[in-house]
Amino acid sequence: MKRTIQNERGMALALAIVALVVVGALIAGAFFAGTQEQRVGENARYSQSSFGVAEGAANYIIGHWDPQTYNSIRIYPLDSVKIPKVGTDTVSPSHTGRYAGYVYRLNQEQYLIDITGQDSSSLRGGAALLRRGGGGRERIGLLARIKPLVVDIRASLTSGRGDALSGNAAISGYDHVPPNWTTCNPLDSVANAKGGIRTDTAMSVSAGGTASIVGTPPVIKDPNIADTTFSKYGDVDYAQLVARASITLAGGQTFNNSIGPVVTNGVCDRTVLTNWGDGVNPTQPCSTYFPIVHIQGDASINGAQGQGILLVDGSLTVAGSFQWFGITIVRGTLNTSGGGSTDAHFWGATMVQDSTVLGNNTISGHANLLYSKCAVIKALDQTGVVSLMRSRGWVQLY
Repeated sequence: MKRTIQNERGMALALAIVALVVVGALIAGAFFAGTQEQRVGENARYSQSSFGVAEGAANYIIGHWDPQTYNSIRIYPLDSVKIPKVGTDTVSPSHTGRYAGYVYRLNQEQYLIDITGQDSSSLRGGAALLRRGGGGRERIGLLARIKPLVVDIRASLTSGRGDALSGNAAISGYDHVPPNWTTCNPLDSVANAKGGIRTDTAMSVSAGGTASIVGTPPVIKDPNIADTTFSKYGDVDYAQLVARASITLAGGQTFNNSIGPVVTNGVCDRTVLTNWGDGVNPTQPCSTYFPIVHIQGDASINGAQGQGILLVDGSLTVAGSFQWFGITIVRGTLNTSGGGSTDAHFWGATMVQDSTVLGNNTISGHANLLYSKCAVIKALDQTGVVSLMRSRGWVQLY
């Protein structure tokens, strides 16, 4: 008997469907793997671009360091400075994205610049960006330290010409701490004192009346004194230092009791050109303000006070009880007379390129030039720019 062949219609369709499912799964897997690889690549590109934004911004901050903004902040965690200081994120120097972050002070000379950058493609956002991979951002930290000026200070007064003292004038190379300054290091020993006056070997130094010159030694005759002694400070020259000035004033002016700290609503008002800081009252708002003051010519000052670095293109005449805390560099001559109830005109170091004459004490008190290591260091630290640490200065933050 013949066997009956069973009906097998529909098997081809079933096999085709199975094959389509298998092939579709393989294709979907390939597309998924390819999409993931593309997203990884895109995110790596976004991350690298964002890293460039953050690194460029951090270097821009170092290159455009504002000593009056950053050098007076307190050590972390007491203070920090937000970047940018106004508004939200700011456009990167290369215009390839935006950045924001903070500047922290780690100790007296070291800072941490914490910057987060995001490239332009990541910032645009939207569904298209999500399809491409989601964008990226990078956060980096740079360690920087204050790079103070290298000023050749070997005496309380460094002079390019001869010096004549009279009346009760006094010049001292022994270390002094300004009154009420409580954060200074211990005084230098007498053996490590600076000279009183340092001048060229061909120049004369005289003291009449009760005037005095003290130091170790009282007078240094240095044949190496040259114009560069007064205009070159390491890798910075006088013109570059002038370009850093916080306050620039025209020459030929007389400041009669007009120089002094200005406090508005409890905050030191640094927009006032006659506000040169407050060295007399170290607990007041302007005590952390150490400007670089540049006078474009001759000037006469009578009374009041200031601190920082004082640059005078011409000659300087000082009378009354004016007090300056820090470094004074005069390209012309210095003529000073005592007065008032204070004991000193200059705390720190004074450099005068031309002849220096200290006149009689005609009011009261003394016309004194007193070396102060603390005043010099504070002036240099508070006005110095920063540079990147040579080693271990960069870190990636998360």
